[in-house]
Amino acid sequence: MKVYKFGGASVRNADGVRNLRKIIDDEQNLFIIVSAMGKTTNALERVFEGVQRGDREKSAAEIARLREYHAAIIDDLWHGPTRLERVEALFAELDRVAAETQYRAADAELWYDTIVAFGELLSTTVVSEYLASAGVANHWVDMRRALVTQQRHKDASVDIDASAFRLLAEVEGAAETIFVGQGFIGGAPDGTTTTLGREGSDYSAAVVANILGAESMSVWKDVDGVLNADPKTFPDAEQIKELNYLDTIELAYSGAQIIHPKTIKPLQNKNIPLYVRPFGDKRKPGTVIRGMSAPVVVPILILKKDQVLLTIRSRDFSFVLEEKFATIFSLLERFRIKTNLIHNSAVNLSLCVDNSWHIDEAIEALREAGFDVMKAENMELLTVRGYTDELWRKYARGPQVFVRQATQSTVRVVRKK
Repeated sequence: MKVYKFGGASVRNADGVRNLRKIIDDEQNLFIIVSAMGKTTNALERVFEGVQRGDREKSAAEIARLREYHAAIIDDLWHGPTRLERVEALFAELDRVAAETQYRAADAELWYDTIVAFGELLSTTVVSEYLASAGVANHWVDMRRALVTQQRHKDASVDIDASAFRLLAEVEGAAETIFVGQGFIGGAPDGTTTTLGREGSDYSAAVVANILGAESMSVWKDVDGVLNADPKTFPDAEQIKELNYLDTIELAYSGAQIIHPKTIKPLQNKNIPLYVRPFGDKRKPGTVIRGMSAPVVVPILILKKDQVLLTIRSRDFSFVLEEKFATIFSLLERFRIKTNLIHNSAVNLSLCVDNSWHIDEAIEALREAGFDVMKAENMELLTVRGYTDELWRKYARGPQVFVRQATQSTVRVVRKK
C-alpha cells in the first residue's frame, strides 16, 4: 500500500483533478488523502464567522459562492451541467448547520470544526465520483469515523491505537483497492467532528501510512521538492534532494512549510520514507525524507509569519525563576498558546508565540497572576540554519530586530514585519 496526499492547490480546479487522475494511473493498493479545494477552508471560516456573529446572510452568501465554485469544477469535469447527489446533500447539510446552529461562545471550536470539515468532505466526494466515472473503482472513506482523535477541537491529535481497528476494518472490508479519504479531519470519542490543525492533511496521511504499514508516503506539491527557503520570499531558493527525519522535525518546529510538524513521528516509528514530489511532473524525483540522509550543505531560511512577541515581567521585579516559569507556561498551555522562541534575562521573559484566538485571554490571565505583559504584534520569526556572514549582516541586524538568538550554526531573529 502507498499513501498519496494532494493539497488544496493541487485540486483547486478541474485540470488539477484530472492531473490527480493521471498521477494515480496504473496504481493499485493506494490510499489517497485530499485537502479542501483551493481556498475553500478560508471561505468556510467566513461561514463560521457569520454563525458566530449571528449574521446568517453572510454565512448563506459564502455558502452560495462555494456552491458555485464546486459546481463549476464539476461541470468542467463532466463536460456540461451536472448534479452530484452526494455533493448536493453535503451542501444541504451545511446550509442547515449554518441556519440552525444556536451559537454559544463555549462551543466556538466545536462549531468551527463542524463547519470547516465540509471542505474536505466536498473535495473527496468530487474526486471519488470523478475517478469512478473515469473507470477507477474506489472506496470513499469518512475519516470522521476512521480516525479517533482526542476530545479536543481545532488542533486534535489522533489516537493511532484506537484508530487502527476502524481504519483496517474499512480497508480490509472493501472490494476496491483505491481509497479516497479526507485530510485534516477526524472524530472525537463523543462522536463530534474534530480538525487536526491547519495543514493537518499531511498528518492525516502519515497516520494512515503508519496504520496500514505503507511502503511509502508521497505529498504532491506545486514545487519540485523541499526547498531551502520559500521562493515567494527568498527568490534564490534551492532544492534539497534528501533530508533525514530529525532535520525535518527541527525545521518543521522552526516553521518550515515542508510538512506538518506532527507528521514525521508516525512515519519514523515505521521507517516509512516520505517523498515530496512536484504535482506538475510526476517524473521528477522530488525530495525524499527518511531515517538517514546526506548532510544539507546549503543554508536553510525559514520565515514564520503572524507572530506576537510577549514580554513578561513580575510586578515585584523579582527574578523570573523556575517557579514563575511554571506559572507562566501553565497559563499559556491552558489557552493553547504555541511558543516558538523563548528568551529570558534576570527579570524579563520574552516569548515569540503564534497569534491565536485566545492570546488576549492568556495575557489577561497572566496579569491577574501578578505579571506585567507587553504585547508587540505584526512580528515575524526568521530562522537561518547554516548562516553565513552575509546572511547575518542581511537578516540578523537592524532596528527591526527585537530579539536575536545565535548558536554556532543557527540564528533566530524576531523582527517587526
